Amino acid sequence: MGAISLLEKPHVVCIPFPAQGHINPMLKLAKLLHQKGFHVTFVNTEFNHGRLLKSRGPDSLKGLASFRFETIPDGLPVSDADATQDISSLCESTTNTCSAPFKDLLARLNDTVSSNVPPVSCIISDGVMSFTLEAAEELGIPEVLLWTTSACGFLAYTQYAKLIEEGYVPLKDASYLTNGYLDTVIEDEIPGMEGIRLKDIPSFIRTTSLDEYMVKFVLQETERSRKASAIILNTFEDLEHDCIETLSSILPPVYAVGPLHFLQKDVEDKSLEILGSNLWKEDQHCLEWLDSKEPNSVVYVNFGSITVMTPKQLIEFAWGLANSGQTFLWIIRPDLVTGDEAILPPEFLEATKERSLLANWCPQEKVLSHPSIGGFLTHSGWNSTLESIGSGVPMICWPFFAEQQTNCWFSCTKWGIGMEIDSDVKRDEVEILVKELMTGEKGKEMKKRALEWMKLAKDSAKNSEGSSHNNLEKLIHQVLLSTKL
Repeated sequence: MGAISLLEKPHVVCIPFPAQGHINPMLKLAKLLHQKGFHVTFVNTEFNHGRLLKSRGPDSLKGLASFRFETIPDGLPVSDADATQDISSLCESTTNTCSAPFKDLLARLNDTVSSNVPPVSCIISDGVMSFTLEAAEELGIPEVLLWTTSACGFLAYTQYAKLIEEGYVPLKDASYLTNGYLDTVIEDEIPGMEGIRLKDIPSFIRTTSLDEYMVKFVLQETERSRKASAIILNTFEDLEHDCIETLSSILPPVYAVGPLHFLQKDVEDKSLEILGSNLWKEDQHCLEWLDSKEPNSVVYVNFGSITVMTPKQLIEFAWGLANSGQTFLWIIRPDLVTGDEAILPPEFLEATKERSLLANWCPQEKVLSHPSIGGFLTHSGWNSTLESIGSGVPMICWPFFAEQQTNCWFSCTKWGIGMEIDSDVKRDEVEILVKELMTGEKGKEMKKRALEWMKLAKDSAKNSEGSSHNNLEKLIHQVLLSTKL
C-alpha cells in the first residue's frame, strides 16, 4: 500500500477557549490526533499567540508541516498585559465576534492549492466556543466539543435551566450569598450528584439577575452542545462513571478520554516535544529544588491561571503555611493579587527561607509527579485536580469560581482525596489543614485513596484494555473519520 499523500490526510482544526486551562488539554488532544495520522491546525487568539511566543521563544510555534498554528482575533481591545483576560468579557467577545474570522480561516485552509494542506475534515472546538458549530454545518463535516471541565462540572452546568425553573435562582437579594441559603441541598436529585448543595454548583448561578451574562452564556453553550457530533471529556470512567452516564442520556455520544496527559505519554511524538502551551515562562529551578527534598515532604501551592485574591487573603495563606512548619513550594503568578502586586511580608520570607521556594510559574505535571510532593493546596481547577489524581497527591481545596466548587465537593465527599478550606481564608485554618494533610490521620487516608485513583487513572490510558484509550479509538473511527450526513 502506498503512502498517503498530504491532501488525503484527515485534517482536524482544534480551537480552544483562549485561557490557559483550556489550551493545555486541547493541545494534548491535538498532539494525540497528530500521532494517529491527522494533519492538525491549532487556532489560538492573536493575544495568546503573542504571549506563547513571549513565554516560549520566537520559534517555539513553528511546528511541523503537518502541525500548524493559526490565529484569529478575540474581539477585545488590544492589550499587552501578561495576564488572563476577563473571562466574562472573553466569553461574550468570542461568541459575538469570532465566527466570521473562524469561517474565513477555514475557507483559506480549504483553498488547498494556496494553503498546501488537506481540506478540513473535522473540527474540535472547546465546549464554550460553540459558535464553530455553524461553520461545521456549512461545510458538512463532524464537529466535536471538548468540554475541559470534569464530567461532574459539566453535568452541573446542564442543570442551570432546571434550577431556574424550580425557583432556586435567581437569589432574592445579595444577602442570600451569606445567610446560609447556598447550603440548601438540591431536593430534586441530579443522578450522580445526590446530596449536592447550591454552593457546590458552578458559581455563575449565584446571581440576583438572570440577565447576568455568564448565566445566559452557560444556558446557551449547554443547549448548543446537543447539536455537536460528539462530546469529549478529559476524565476517566472509573472516576466519574455516574455523571458520564447521566450526560450520555441527555447529549450526543460522550467520550471520556482522560487523563489526556497519560494517553499522551503513551505515544509521545518526539517531533512535537517543543510545542508547549504555558503562557507564562516556566521556572525549571523548582524541580532541582524538589530533588533535594525528602519523599512526600513538600506542600505544593498553586491557585491556577485565573484565581485572584485580596492582599489580606495572600497574607493569611502565607502565615498559615509558615505556622504549619511544613516545607512548601508556592507558585505566585504576577497577577495573583487583585489590582496589586503580590507582596509578602519580609518577616514571612525570613521565617520560611530555609523551607520554602516561591516561583512565578512552573511545569505543573512534572512538579505534581515529583516524589517529594506530599500534598497540594489548589483552587480545584479540573486540570490541576486531574493531574493531582494522576500523581496520587491529596488536596486542600480553595475553589475560586466556575465549576471549581463542584470539583471540590466531589474531591472531598465522593473521591475522598480533598479537604475544603473556607473562602474567607484564615491563617489558623490553613495551618491546621496543612498539618493534617501532611502528617495527620485524615491526610494518610486521603493519600491512600489518591494512590488508588492514580492506579485506576493509569489503567484507563493503557493500550488495548484501558477505557480512555479505547474511547479515543472509537472517537476517531466513529466520529472524526466519519462523513457527516
